[in-house]
Amino acid sequence: MRWLGRRKSDNVEDRRGISGRGLAVGGGLGGLVIVVLYLLLGGNPDQITQNLQPGGETSPAAADQPLSEKDKEMGDFVSVVLADIEDVWRPLFQEIGQDYREPRLVLFTDQVSSACGYAGAATGPFYCPGDEKVYLDLGFFEDMQRQLGAPGDFALAYVIAHEVGHHVQKLLGINDQVMAERGRVSEQEFNQLMVRMELQADFLAGVWAHHAQQATDFLEQGDIEEGINAAGAVGDDRIQRQTQGYVVPDAFTHGTSEQRIRWFRKGLETGDIRQGDTFNASIL
Repeated sequence: MRWLGRRKSDNVEDRRGISGRGLAVGGGLGGLVIVVLYLLLGGNPDQITQNLQPGGETSPAAADQPLSEKDKEMGDFVSVVLADIEDVWRPLFQEIGQDYREPRLVLFTDQVSSACGYAGAATGPFYCPGDEKVYLDLGFFEDMQRQLGAPGDFALAYVIAHEVGHHVQKLLGINDQVMAERGRVSEQEFNQLMVRMELQADFLAGVWAHHAQQATDFLEQGDIEEGINAAGAVGDDRIQRQTQGYVVPDAFTHGTSEQRIRWFRKGLETGDIRQGDTFNASIL
């Protein structure tokens, strides 16, 4: 990605190196594993807040440590990506007669408090509708490369764009409509709604990349492949195979690797938000 020397967003809160409170997860280690896998796939922590309570031991790992030069560079990269996302969604919202309310992105180390509860670095990136912020521990980027096999700077850009895609859904009222169905429909039916919402966020990430490329020509050879690889790395089927050795389609909440790749690619190729209605698509 060509990103050096470009505009940085003013909407980044850098809390890295600041020590946080402990995190206690209901259900012991088993509960922690569930939360980690759920959020690793891009889940909405607003749904599991009841299982997160402040407490436990505070980790000494984040005792107000100074940032390294690498840390600073990564912060600059995230800020440029967020600025690109702002520059894309602002005019797209104007086209549909709405104002784009920019989300804030919080960089943190170890643990963080949000309107959706407390979360640890292991939970991965997430968007909290309650405070309209994206939360990201950049240690996840290393995990993407080492554990998920999804290296590359555009892979991280895709993750950020996906989470901001959830913010777009919040602004359009989609998030509230989906969450209102919880408890009204069966668990399996609600999981299907979650799959459709996650796939739409993948599509919206592709829409961002489409318009950002037209405006700035920021993509380099291999970047698209990095994004596609990242989308496939967090498919429900792939994660389930890695963690339990078998796949349970009825438990999907985010979509298969093939589905996530396909919807991301559709947004990337068309750039047309009207083509991202995953909720009425007959075939996901």
